[in-house]
Amino acid sequence: MGKFKLDRRTMLRGAGSIAIALPWLEAMGHDKLAHAAGTPAKRFLSVYQPGGTVLDKFWPSATDPTTSSILTPLAAHKAKLLVLKGLNMDCAVGEQHQAGIIGFLTGSQQTGSPKDYSSYPSIDQLIATRLQADATTHRPHGSLQFGVRWATGKSHGLLSPINSATFEDSAKLTPLPPRLDPQQIFTDLFGTLEPGMGGGTGAADARVARRKSVLDYVDKRYVALSGRLGAADKAKLDNHLTKLREIEMALKTGVVSSSTCKQPTKVDTKGYNPTTGLMSGNAGEIVDNASDAMIPTVGKFMMDMMVMAFACNLTNVGHFQWTDTEAKHTFPWLSLKDHHHFYQHDGGFQPVQCEKIAVWYSQMHAYLLAGMAAVEVAPGVSLLDESVVFFGSELGHPPTHEKKSVPFMLAGGGGGLKGGRMIDFGGKSHNNLLVSIMNLFGDTRTTVGDPKYNSGALQGLTG
Repeated sequence: MGKFKLDRRTMLRGAGSIAIALPWLEAMGHDKLAHAAGTPAKRFLSVYQPGGTVLDKFWPSATDPTTSSILTPLAAHKAKLLVLKGLNMDCAVGEQHQAGIIGFLTGSQQTGSPKDYSSYPSIDQLIATRLQADATTHRPHGSLQFGVRWATGKSHGLLSPINSATFEDSAKLTPLPPRLDPQQIFTDLFGTLEPGMGGGTGAADARVARRKSVLDYVDKRYVALSGRLGAADKAKLDNHLTKLREIEMALKTGVVSSSTCKQPTKVDTKGYNPTTGLMSGNAGEIVDNASDAMIPTVGKFMMDMMVMAFACNLTNVGHFQWTDTEAKHTFPWLSLKDHHHFYQHDGGFQPVQCEKIAVWYSQMHAYLLAGMAAVEVAPGVSLLDESVVFFGSELGHPPTHEKKSVPFMLAGGGGGLKGGRMIDFGGKSHNNLLVSIMNLFGDTRTTVGDPKYNSGALQGLTG
């Protein structure tokens, strides 16, 4: 009798649509272990921070991507970090800040008047459409958008071209506002770890009973399979069975967790008002000290939830927005009493204060990447390894609103993305970067957004 072979895609199926994947086994051969360089990325996260940067403090002095003062906090992740210099946001035609945030993910110029939005969808939504069309990657949420201290200043807490970065992949191109309430996000996504299934206590009991019956059924299938495996595979299978029973025990408390999917620690955000923007003043003269002081706490909590939303397969596309283009909130934890827009140009360009803010954002980016790197989705493969994270802003040089050499970065290993470097593209359109990101997901398109700002995908992102 020949050696027993097992397809690596094998899943043991129970009643209805529930299926439980096997661990990797030697009987499956050796083609699974590493995340292959040519494998399309599986998850996308865009991260927006406002107001450009202090350019001479941002760009590294060498190819090492974390040698500058602003990027030093990211040193632990430099192997997964690609800094992209010399990319101009040529599509940002329109109001100084609005045109930038609209073009950031769309490659589109602002249509018509300053009250108008984008004429093309944003790449996060293009990627969501692509991934949701693949039955093997379908998630309850096509995408998730989170925002911290959003809609300050002139937008007065309401959706506006000055705070909108993501746009539907549909004929309507509807702008998608971020979710703002951290407690509601936690309840909706992680209250039971079974979002979207609805029902009250009786329904929850029925779900538990059904899943327990499926686990019992699958357990018997595992036992039957075990008799056909070698010693090493049997040991792996026994460990997997133990984890399966841990899931069953967790069902009794209403929380289904695993080594990958865990309910994030719930954080007390008392004092933070997610809708404080509704009370904002045009010039940032109305200050909400309590909410401003909570920004780091709320931001980390939201990043934790975004990471777990990926890990729990609730979504594979996200957008994280620290604020809007006005950023008219204070930074009490940095001992800065005025708002970011004041330090950019309202009070005259103040590079020391802007650098201090930019360093703090880099610290937050490092926190996010550490969270993604800590989640193992397969032996030796992290969530970050399979993902593409896109960091960017709406302009490059704060005092002039210039959008040349905008501070863009990519992180992760999805699609074969290769970090540990800085690449200078010498003034190419950032639309080409958007094309390249789409290509990392297996999409072969050659333009994104307005075709006149495209000249082809960037070379060298995958090494």
